[in-house]
Amino acid sequence: MKLSIVTTLYQSEPYIEEFCAGASEAARTLVGDDYEIVMVNDGSPDNSLDVAVSLARRDTRLVVVDLSRNFGHHKAMMTGLDHARGDLVFLIDSDLEEDPAWLTLFHEALTAGDHDVVYGVQSRRKGNWWERTSGSLFYTSFNALSGVELPRNLITARLMRRRYVSALLQHREREVVIAGLWQITGFDQHALSVNKKSTSRTTYSVRRKLSVLVNSVTSFSNAPLVMIFNTGVVISIVASIYIAYLVFNWAFLSRPLSGWTSLMGSIWLLGGLIISFIGIIGLYLAKIFTETKQRPYTIVRHIYGRNDE
Repeated sequence: MKLSIVTTLYQSEPYIEEFCAGASEAARTLVGDDYEIVMVNDGSPDNSLDVAVSLARRDTRLVVVDLSRNFGHHKAMMTGLDHARGDLVFLIDSDLEEDPAWLTLFHEALTAGDHDVVYGVQSRRKGNWWERTSGSLFYTSFNALSGVELPRNLITARLMRRRYVSALLQHREREVVIAGLWQITGFDQHALSVNKKSTSRTTYSVRRKLSVLVNSVTSFSNAPLVMIFNTGVVISIVASIYIAYLVFNWAFLSRPLSGWTSLMGSIWLLGGLIISFIGIIGLYLAKIFTETKQRPYTIVRHIYGRNDE
């Protein structure tokens, strides 16, 4: 098979028919009828599954992978890539903020430069000033703490060759941060600037973005642990200098020290640092705990299409 188009479904009911029509048109222009559209239902609470299955009954090139519950966008995308069979794989969101017609542009860029991957970046990040600012802070923080240089304003849409997809799927960790995996997989990757539409409110609240940042950094870097060590060394040096001063003051100056306020401040400061450091170490222990259980990161309930295998 020449081409697979992979997408995920979550509250996607209003967009599925238009998405499939646009994706099919773009695919036929590129490879004729030698393509498939793989849609992964990530436990969508609306009627996305029913709409997608109905379309799959009418078009044999549509495949619907129904997950047993909601596992999350990143894990659902990895599951879709695992079920794709095409020599080229076009990954894209189904909410029409990313245009399926981009497939032609991405393919032109892929073949012109003989790249392994062409991925989309927003020429200008969509949303209000807070969404743009928080997004910028996310990329700055991630790049500074993780050691992985993510392209700014990265989007889901990307066209990939089979050898890259096969290499990407070798990553089997349970806490999937797919943007980081895209980057560390390597190969020849090329950015393509696009304008992303805004068809719905973002589901990434500040709390969720912070959670994704913490998960991303602890998945790709030991920098927080190194920071804990360095902070401990600095505190030890400062404390040693202060102790030497106290000994000198007691031995040669004999001046009484009042110090209650500074003592309480030190206790609160060190207490807060200790608790936060234990929390950081706990995050890493939690990841080790999750990885050692080796649970599947998604569970497929049923596959519609391909003769309902």
